[in-house]
Amino acid sequence: MDPIKKYIGGLYFPARFYLALGLCVVLFIVSFFVPEMFTVVKMLLLVVIALIVIDYLFLFVLGKAPTAKRLAADRFSNGDENKVELQVKNNMLFTTDMEIIDELPVQFQKRDWKLLHRFKAAEQKNILYKLRPVTRGEYQFGRIIIYVSSLLGLVKRRHNIEANETVPVYPSFLQMRKYELLSQTTIQTEYGNKRMRKIGHSMEFEQIKEYVRGDDIRSVNWKATARKGSLMVNNYTDEKSQQVYCIIDKGRLMKMPFGGLTLLDYAINSTLVLSNVCLQKQDKVGLMTFANKMGSLLAADRKPIQRENILQLLYNQDTAFLESDYEMLYMQIRNRIKHRSLIVLYTNFESLSGLNRQLNYLRSIARHHLLMVVFFENTELHALSHLDAKNVDEVYIKTIAEKFEFEKRLIVKELKKHGILSILTPPEKLTINAVNKYLELKARQAI
Repeated sequence: MDPIKKYIGGLYFPARFYLALGLCVVLFIVSFFVPEMFTVVKMLLLVVIALIVIDYLFLFVLGKAPTAKRLAADRFSNGDENKVELQVKNNMLFTTDMEIIDELPVQFQKRDWKLLHRFKAAEQKNILYKLRPVTRGEYQFGRIIIYVSSLLGLVKRRHNIEANETVPVYPSFLQMRKYELLSQTTIQTEYGNKRMRKIGHSMEFEQIKEYVRGDDIRSVNWKATARKGSLMVNNYTDEKSQQVYCIIDKGRLMKMPFGGLTLLDYAINSTLVLSNVCLQKQDKVGLMTFANKMGSLLAADRKPIQRENILQLLYNQDTAFLESDYEMLYMQIRNRIKHRSLIVLYTNFESLSGLNRQLNYLRSIARHHLLMVVFFENTELHALSHLDAKNVDEVYIKTIAEKFEFEKRLIVKELKKHGILSILTPPEKLTINAVNKYLELKARQAI
């Protein structure tokens, strides 16, 4: 290593250094008017210089560089608190103060992030902190920078520890794990309450049996009847595996931010959780995205690998800045989803006129599938509508906010009038409301 870089490049002077020298300067000025103090002030200056030299020797000549390591997960969960741990060890033979700076990814925009810790001789500490990303993508960590000073605190030495690391941020898989327990509990309760097998006319065949009085003559199996010589009927059970498709609107309205996350990210996190719950319920789950043109499509399936397929597909989704094409969406659903399914459409309508432009397409989808439209409350307008107005301007703002809130409720009524299920929810409660609605439909055997 270059001696200049080694012994001078990492040298920094803290505030205590300038205070000590500043005090000496002030005392020298005073000694000009009080000559008796001059000798004392010169001795004080020599003592300060000696302490600075001793401090420098301990840090740059006798001292050893600290070691540090960052421990982070292989991937972060978007919108959640993710733990990061720093393992820092003091290799000095004396107590030191350390100012630790972890170079965080640029997405966090934190330029004043630092940790202050005191380390005893040869002590190691595990320092835990949390990060909450609000966008998906790759996050690049940089170096770990440590400023070391002794208890004298007259000089500091900077140590740069290479710890470059890239961590991808995926949709909120932490929420997915959180709701697994809720889903499994519901499954156990549901199975415990089912004491009788229900005969139905779904596509899941169970057995062929002899006809008895009360059986539906529409289920007569004529081929089996001819072979057997007596009337035989088919028995069907209720299908335990239905199709659920989550469709995410990536149009311009889904770009609106609430709580740091866009509506698209809330929809993506909810889709991941809901898909996991559906798979635990033995349903087949598929995924579709759209905006002004068709996006990604994942066919419905219930294989274990489907979770990872959904996670990887959602990772790269982004909003467009054009109006969404619902006519194109209807044609794609008709062409690609052949069996009756539960369609969970994550979108947003800010006005009744916005809904009316797309209502015919939604009604057409609802004729062939069980459609559930999920859209969002504007929580900022909700807060404005509940403020106490104190002047004319605030009355005007409150009235406009109440008008938009009322239109949201009219949208719910309009959808209900046409037999379309809907969820109007604040963004932060989207996941729990969507899961609860699905479990309710499942319990009622609506799908």
